[in-house]
Amino acid sequence: MRTDTIAAIATAMSSSGIGIIRISGDEAVGIVDRIFSMKNGKKLSDMPTHTIHYGHIKDVDEVIDEVMVVLMRAPKSYTKEDTVEIDCHGGVYVMKRVLETVIKYGARPAEPGEFTKRAFLNGRIDLAQAEAVMKLISSENNYALDSALSQLEGNLSKYIENIRQDILHDTGYIEAALDDPEHYELGEFRFELKDRLQNDREKLNELIEHFDDGRMKSEGINTVIVGKPNAGKSSLMNLLLDEDRAIVTNVAGTTRDILEERVKLGDVILNLVDTAGIHETNDIVENIGVNKAIEYADKCDFIIYVVDSSERLDDADFQIIDILQQKKGVILMNKSDLNPVITVEDIQKKLNWECITFSNETKQGMKELENYVNNSFLDGNISFNNQVYLTGIRHKEAVISAIESINAVLQAIDDDMPEDFYTIDMMDAYKELGLINGETASEDLVNKIFKEFCMGK
Repeated sequence: MRTDTIAAIATAMSSSGIGIIRISGDEAVGIVDRIFSMKNGKKLSDMPTHTIHYGHIKDVDEVIDEVMVVLMRAPKSYTKEDTVEIDCHGGVYVMKRVLETVIKYGARPAEPGEFTKRAFLNGRIDLAQAEAVMKLISSENNYALDSALSQLEGNLSKYIENIRQDILHDTGYIEAALDDPEHYELGEFRFELKDRLQNDREKLNELIEHFDDGRMKSEGINTVIVGKPNAGKSSLMNLLLDEDRAIVTNVAGTTRDILEERVKLGDVILNLVDTAGIHETNDIVENIGVNKAIEYADKCDFIIYVVDSSERLDDADFQIIDILQQKKGVILMNKSDLNPVITVEDIQKKLNWECITFSNETKQGMKELENYVNNSFLDGNISFNNQVYLTGIRHKEAVISAIESINAVLQAIDDDMPEDFYTIDMMDAYKELGLINGETASEDLVNKIFKEFCMGK
């Protein structure tokens, strides 16, 4: 089957040393032959695969750039199609001129993610591996990188596919026995099937149980800064970001809206949210901010509770402490550069969290905060090891649906229903799990996933 030849800039659109224009499709080599002048006078189409060549990109007689051209013939390329990559100088104008020339001579502009989509459609990678490509590009720490690499290598796909094959084998056996009862015995099979399905369900439940671990590993830890007005929350936000992102004044209640930023703290990524000070207020706008703060604190992974240690605990603190019970977080005893009037013991009687003596002004306690967060999430309850993780809500929903279908089969077995009742739900589980690697994904779902990719990938 012949396909359009596509082209796009595969590197960032900013002035840099090198820019790459990627071309893929049946006419990739022919198009480059028409615009690439090699020093030795030969044509790219005469060259062997996986070689690199020096010359100039020209539009008729106009020299556009001095380049190196990489040739990768099908099927040994990223897309499994003939692929050419032009390594030109990295100026924005130069890259655009080279791309315009490639398009002028027969290619069309690639859609977002179309190269990876072709790799998926041509069978080089499955859908879970394709999604891992973008996770790899966007990874911001070693743990996100390791998770993306694991998924790209197919570890999640293999894990899911083993379960799918178990289900398919048993479904096939049941259908064969129903069609040919003389040669296939179903007498004790339901008990064997129940054991296998319970084992498969346990494996899937393990993925769900560790979903938040995988999400935090891949996307960062949703962290909310809470405290009463003027405790130093916004100053902490600015300190962690190393910029004046939040407005800071001596007037209590300056922050009324929600500020969200990402920050790297040691080896951990925090999806940081600065909230309005929690306290009783009659101000309608401020009250909305307070309610939002409480809502975010309820849903987040981790909380940084900023306490003004230069003032006695008051009703606002007690309100916050009530909200934070049974949650995970750390207490910063802020304004330690002033004269503290409350102690660690005072607050730990109310909330048994780790307390760190802290100052936004002098940066006292910053290293302790970094160490505590990293130790909590890397060596404590959340360990980033070689376990297979679900890192996307799409995968989680598919697994949950598969578990529900398996539960229906197990219930049918317990209710002593006929075997032909089992196969419908078993095939539903098989299809739901197939959404993860893309085997049963609709064209609309595939298109939606790849539209979220960056251009040129």
